[in-house]
Amino acid sequence: MDIILIAGLWLRESIWADVTAELERRGHHPVAVSLPGADDGSTSATLDDQVAAMVAAVDASDRPLVVGHSAACTLAWIAADQRVAAVSGLSLIGGFPNADGEAYADFFETTDGVMPFPGWEKFEGPDSADLDDAAKARLASGAVPVPEGVSKGVVRLTDEGRYAVPVQLVCPEFGPDEAKEWIAAGDLPELSRVEHLSYVDLDSGHWPMITRPAELAAVLDEATRSS
Repeated sequence: MDIILIAGLWLRESIWADVTAELERRGHHPVAVSLPGADDGSTSATLDDQVAAMVAAVDASDRPLVVGHSAACTLAWIAADQRVAAVSGLSLIGGFPNADGEAYADFFETTDGVMPFPGWEKFEGPDSADLDDAAKARLASGAVPVPEGVSKGVVRLTDEGRYAVPVQLVCPEFGPDEAKEWIAAGDLPELSRVEHLSYVDLDSGHWPMITRPAELAAVLDEATRSS
């Protein structure tokens, strides 16, 4: 099955290398999306540019499973909105889709038009508990500053058919019970309207493509069988 993989903030598409190898071994056709502003060195890229790259990948595939990591869960959600009939399902890893009108990922301060990686102190605890010092150093040294036009870009959603797309919520540094509590409290309004929402508890930190690639690939493989 075609599987579209979209990396989160500061990450290049190569972050998926170990996951794609395992998915190929399982008989799938994974495609890691090259995002403007992350893979091309552009500091002027916008959210619209990243949406266009993601949609192009979907259009070149055959009813793919679309996978978003962290902030890119919103990009995956936009895929469901803009190509509702073309995607078979979504897998959202360690993140949640923003609603229409919200900023994409305005989480940290920007400097000279970009949002640099803020350092590991911002991710102490469950987020980074399974990363050793060497892995942290590799991630930080390879982190690509996020253009302000991406991080502060405004999410636009128009097709309520997106709520009928099956969604697998992968819970790494938090658990399914926590996610259900957040939904019940109204903190995740987009997910509260999803008609077919499943949960997977993955024992990892926020970057399972680094620390648990085989296990993550198995989770995505399962999603292709139920979407």
